[in-house]
Amino acid sequence: MSSPRWPAPAKINRFLHVIGRRDDGYHLLQTVFQFLDMGDWLDFTCTSDGQVHRLGDVSGVSAAADLSVRAARLLQQVTGGELGAIIHMDKRLPTGGGLGGGSSDAATTLVALNEIWGTGLGEDALAELGLRLGADVPVFVRGRAAWGEGVGEQLTSVTLDEPWFLVVDPGISVATAAVFQATELTRNSPRITMDDFYAGRARNDCEPVVRRLYPEIDCALDWLGRFGEARLTGTGACVFAGFEQEREARSALASLPQRWRGWVARGCNHSPLRERRRPTPVGVTAQEC
Repeated sequence: MSSPRWPAPAKINRFLHVIGRRDDGYHLLQTVFQFLDMGDWLDFTCTSDGQVHRLGDVSGVSAAADLSVRAARLLQQVTGGELGAIIHMDKRLPTGGGLGGGSSDAATTLVALNEIWGTGLGEDALAELGLRLGADVPVFVRGRAAWGEGVGEQLTSVTLDEPWFLVVDPGISVATAAVFQATELTRNSPRITMDDFYAGRARNDCEPVVRRLYPEIDCALDWLGRFGEARLTGTGACVFAGFEQEREARSALASLPQRWRGWVARGCNHSPLRERRRPTPVGVTAQEC
């Protein structure tokens, strides 16, 4: 049994403050997550052999290390499922781009296979499983724009403006660990509120470090800054700027340097994945393939 396509949408961090560091080395953050109406696409073929396989190339990521494969196996393990799946991956988001591609793929796998396999887990349980895979996975599982704290997993749903964004990929893969280990990274930003965010008193604390480590991203931020307020998403490498009108974003895209890729996408308070899935019925049991 093969499923229709499932979206794995991109996200941007509208801002990112590092407000402290835990004893285990993880950084404490404040951020706002918003989804984009662009991303990867996944198809799932249910199998009866209990095996999980990935079809489709993901640059630099083996199938065994792929978060979508790990998500499927984790769902099997927790639910005692005996069914398997072939994950067909149409990868469109850049690896290491700060758009959450791997985390989004994992969330879509959890949500889709929960439905296809009939494992019957609710949203909270799926988000808890997602946190085992990565701090950004729960926000993709829940599919609502959110204020994030902790390591990004403490989520409060918010309603944001939904502008058009021009997203630029400078063709660089950023090593997140190197950014967070940089000695000059600001780790004591004061806590802010949503009112501060709406008033424009927010930034990305990682941006100065990334500008120094990756000159091409520095150039992309400067170029995009000619058209609007340019900002890094997460630790990068992608950068974005918001526009009220789609035509304004597309006008800027038309002058994008040929060495970079760019997309125009709409900001979304409800992710395409949330719009795609069906509510989980009570008492659902595993299905036959």
